[in-house]
Amino acid sequence: MVAALMFAAPGLARADFSQDQIDKGRYLAVAGNCTACHTAPGGAYMAGGLPMETPVGTVYSTNITPDPATGIGGYSYDEFAAAVRDGVAKGGHKLYPAMPYPSYTKVSDADMQALYAYFTKGVTAVSQKNKDTDIPWPLSMRWTLAVWNALYVDFGRHQPAADKDAQWNRGAYLVEGLGHCGSCHTPRGLGFQEKAMGVADGAAYLAGANIDGWHAKDLRGGKGAGLGSWSEADLTRFLKTGRNDFTAAFGGMVEVISHSTQHLSDNDLTAMARYLKSLSPTPGTDVAAAASDATFTALKSGDYSTRGATAYMEYCASCHRPDGKGAPSVYPALAGNSAVLTQDATSVIRITLDGGHMAATPHDKMAFAMPAFDRLDDATIADMVSFVRGGWGNHAGAVAASDVAALRKVSLAAKQRLGLPTEIAKAKLPEGVLPFAPKPDTAMPAGEKGELIRLGRRLLTDTKHLLPDNVGAGMNCTNCHMNGGKTPVGGAFYGSAPTFPQFNPRAGREVTLKERVNGCMMRSMNGKPLKPDSKEMTAIIAYFDWLSEGIPKDAKVAGRGVGNRNMPHVPDPANGQKVYGEKCAACHGDNGEGLKDAQGEYIFPPLWGDESFNIGAGMARTYTAAAFVLNNMPIAWGTHWPLGQGKALTEQEAVDVSEYFTHQPRPDFAAKVKDWPDGKKPKDARY
Repeated sequence: MVAALMFAAPGLARADFSQDQIDKGRYLAVAGNCTACHTAPGGAYMAGGLPMETPVGTVYSTNITPDPATGIGGYSYDEFAAAVRDGVAKGGHKLYPAMPYPSYTKVSDADMQALYAYFTKGVTAVSQKNKDTDIPWPLSMRWTLAVWNALYVDFGRHQPAADKDAQWNRGAYLVEGLGHCGSCHTPRGLGFQEKAMGVADGAAYLAGANIDGWHAKDLRGGKGAGLGSWSEADLTRFLKTGRNDFTAAFGGMVEVISHSTQHLSDNDLTAMARYLKSLSPTPGTDVAAAASDATFTALKSGDYSTRGATAYMEYCASCHRPDGKGAPSVYPALAGNSAVLTQDATSVIRITLDGGHMAATPHDKMAFAMPAFDRLDDATIADMVSFVRGGWGNHAGAVAASDVAALRKVSLAAKQRLGLPTEIAKAKLPEGVLPFAPKPDTAMPAGEKGELIRLGRRLLTDTKHLLPDNVGAGMNCTNCHMNGGKTPVGGAFYGSAPTFPQFNPRAGREVTLKERVNGCMMRSMNGKPLKPDSKEMTAIIAYFDWLSEGIPKDAKVAGRGVGNRNMPHVPDPANGQKVYGEKCAACHGDNGEGLKDAQGEYIFPPLWGDESFNIGAGMARTYTAAAFVLNNMPIAWGTHWPLGQGKALTEQEAVDVSEYFTHQPRPDFAAKVKDWPDGKKPKDARY
């Protein structure tokens, strides 16, 4: 007993830890997000090894499992508390402040005791040696940290503010202490110290800062770049789910939501929100975006007067919409988004280059992704980001290609450091098959020819709005022909023009490209055909021809069509209904009704009902739909362009869900009696 008390602290013999104390410690470890640093990708829980870049070199997180040889199994309570709150490891050497002890020093004795209980009794011991830092001499001499601590660290426990209520004080304790939010969100001084450690230290606290090649946003009360436009409920929801109607978490904040805040109690999240909402605006940030419809009006009218506008409509508008408002809780709004409005554009550039996933939580059906656009050149990304930062009333500054180039290097270095792939491996094509390589819209020619091509693309992406007399469904052509027909196995238009005229089994004869377009108008659009010599048909054909310039007639092009439709799987519509609820309903609605924006236009099309495609459409066939779904849905699933091509479903699931939604009620097609005149109707035809 004496030995146990010497090893721990009075009353803290490890055998005396109650399960409640261990559970409390587990909760506090989650609140402190210890796993974010002490669990490397693919590594054992809390065994360390994560490389962390600092201004003076690379530091590797340590093993904090209770292994006696390589972890903290030999630490007494006092030694554990000294390491966490004072930055002093067992044996007396100083820890680098990559360990946020300047914040953890505020943790109470009771909470520290619970953390000790958890880490010594609730964590599985792992034998894994710690890595030495890559900090060069003389900066590696740790005695200098004593000087740094004396200059910059105010050691001591959190002191409640007498003029604030218990909820505010709880929020302050979590944000300033265990949550160590300032480690990322507070700017640093010449000594790499946080310029403020709490609300009492002034307006620098949580005013936004650059870290690891990202900009951790301003968390103060400014209505522009800060949180001034958010309510407490908005902020609580964001911390719980990683998204709200304004934005979604990205970069390092995804890990914070995933590993930490989503698991906290509603009371603690509300307390954090109450505290954060009490912070005054950072000087110069209390100017909200002046909402304007000018950008939306210009884009809807086809005015792509800048390269940035053209690139935005090609790569961004299908999710974030021409009005910049996205889709609530699915695609973040860009208009008025505080992350977009920051003076520092680092994060906007970085998310454009790298893409990313939303935090996965049980509070939303899907964790959507943004694809990486690192394949685009620096100038195009700069133009696109500048357009976003200046559109819809946003008042943030433009960025230069050199800004993108610098962050591209940072991104590449980060991937290499973490052992992540730096480029996507390209499949070797069979001999004689041309690669899928459509030109960007910014390459469209000037003059009348270019205007006609641009009109053709607009007619395909905004079909319902521009051709109201011809479209009976709530559909646009690009609902099935992804990204203007530029997505491989996404109903691609690229390479299609040289294949016409071609034999069409459904028609039982050779058809022209114009006839094929009108077939879609009558079936998928559930509408009326265009006049073959109309300006609209001429424009659509001009776009097809431009996309396929240089491709020989009858050439084989990779990525044509929607992929393999000859799947051997027998459909299970009951499982399809289950898959639909899990993977499709978040966008297309519980009853297949689609999702509309504030203007009443469809963001996601209806999959059945009066405004969906009719039974004569190719997408009404189980195996055609399954191939499309398998290769393209759910949209915004993978983090690499094109959208949706992350193979979220198995072939069986794709067949099942397609059988389910294609056999729901939808409009009839009167001319179906003329289809497959030779009698060789496919097995999955709806009639």
